[in-house]
Amino acid sequence: MIDFLNKAKHQFSENLPFVIYKKPNEYEVIGYFQKNNLLFETADFSEKGFVFSSFDGSKNSLIPESESDRVVADFEIDTVENSINSDYLAGDTSSKNNFKNLVKLGIDSIVAGAFKKVVLSREEIIKLPEFDAVETFRKVIQNYPSAFCYCWFHPKVGLWIGASPEQLLKIDNQKMSTVSLAGTQKADGNDVFKWGDKEKNEQQIVTNSIIEDVENELTEYKISIPYSYIAGNLVHLKTDIEGVLKPNFKLNLILEKLHPTPAVCGFPKEVARDFILKNEGYNRRFYSGFFGEINLDNYSKTVLHVNLRCMQIENKTAHLYIGCGITQDSVPEMEWIETVNKAVTMKKIIL
Repeated sequence: MIDFLNKAKHQFSENLPFVIYKKPNEYEVIGYFQKNNLLFETADFSEKGFVFSSFDGSKNSLIPESESDRVVADFEIDTVENSINSDYLAGDTSSKNNFKNLVKLGIDSIVAGAFKKVVLSREEIIKLPEFDAVETFRKVIQNYPSAFCYCWFHPKVGLWIGASPEQLLKIDNQKMSTVSLAGTQKADGNDVFKWGDKEKNEQQIVTNSIIEDVENELTEYKISIPYSYIAGNLVHLKTDIEGVLKPNFKLNLILEKLHPTPAVCGFPKEVARDFILKNEGYNRRFYSGFFGEINLDNYSKTVLHVNLRCMQIENKTAHLYIGCGITQDSVPEMEWIETVNKAVTMKKIIL
């Protein structure tokens, strides 16, 4: 593990692209260490390697397997709980008011019939006098063993770190699985969680939309009963969706149908996305895009996650991105509190 992390530090010091990551509940870390500083992008997701895609679909950066050293190392999880000064939790009054106004605009648009759901987000900027990307990644995997944890760096793309609780797509030969994830509350050490109609309806919208998008690509599928899923200090409503893809399926067409899901965009997708791009007031970049392995093991396996609970680091500044799903039953104050709770995931690592 030490040699693995030192290799990542050396790669970063040489300004060479790399990605290091740990899959949920696994006990190994994997790294792709690119041998040059070229920027590779994929148009049809036919290559092998690790992809990093933006929310709007305009950038699909790739660290190709053919251009990289792939390294795997074992590690032991030693969970570390970090505390945060409460002054860092609430955010400033201006940000709060702006976000609540945005949520109200979203609710008004839903009531007016523009769409059924929209996912709205905000950016929080934190100055970092000192920052060690590789050490931060180590803290992330120690604190969030059940998440897909990653550190992505490319001099032409940027430095991103995250701990995603949400799988976008897994393909193993022709078997496909994805999840519907919506609704959030604090875990607080509870074993039993109560969900209101707002969260249940929001989650059902996501599930129905995903099925509608992909069912024509499947020969069969099954859906689990919604259940509570703990991710760090938060718990979500989750539904597992599994199916068998038709022969000769195309990965790029599956992704085109799935991304962005209603869990990060809204429903109907196109109208909600237009509302987001027009009203959020900042560029999401790779937040709520997706990342992961494509076409490994002789093109038989792909595992992608949604880029949530993430931050971008530039010029000793952390840009945190947090959002929540808005329905007609949303309350602006409660949605603000949800983003504050979600921001803790990254704040407890860097503050």
